[in-house]
Amino acid sequence: MIARGERRGRGDRGSAVIELTWLVILLLVPLIWFLLSVFEVQRGAFAVESAARSSARAYVLAADDAAGAEAGRAAAVRALADQGVENSADVAFDCGGYADCHSGTAVVTVVVESRVDLPFPDVFGVGPTFAVAATHAVPVGRYQEVTP
Repeated sequence: MIARGERRGRGDRGSAVIELTWLVILLLVPLIWFLLSVFEVQRGAFAVESAARSSARAYVLAADDAAGAEAGRAAAVRALADQGVENSADVAFDCGGYADCHSGTAVVTVVVESRVDLPFPDVFGVGPTFAVAATHAVPVGRYQEVTP
């Protein structure tokens, strides 16, 4: 029984809502940011893989090395744009020591490197980024004339 004049204290009544709010802020927000970052990096990885494959095929199907490099870079830009990656990519071509990449049994290797901006507010004008790269090799053809 409560004696006259004594007041009942509130105790912990209503503090569960406050504790739950802080737990959501402290645990759920970083978890959501982490998941969004993972999805962005995965999207970037798919984009550079697709860009490398498309670029190598476009290079090999072109008439010569100059046209192949131009077609390969255009295909890489298109493939990156299809996946929503807006950053520019570095595209490098190598044909394993052949003077003409479109000769004989040359294998054209394409390396595409890009970066993915993570979903985080820019601090001092620079946001966090993650580098992604992919390589793809395509043989030119076995039954083409070999030029020295």
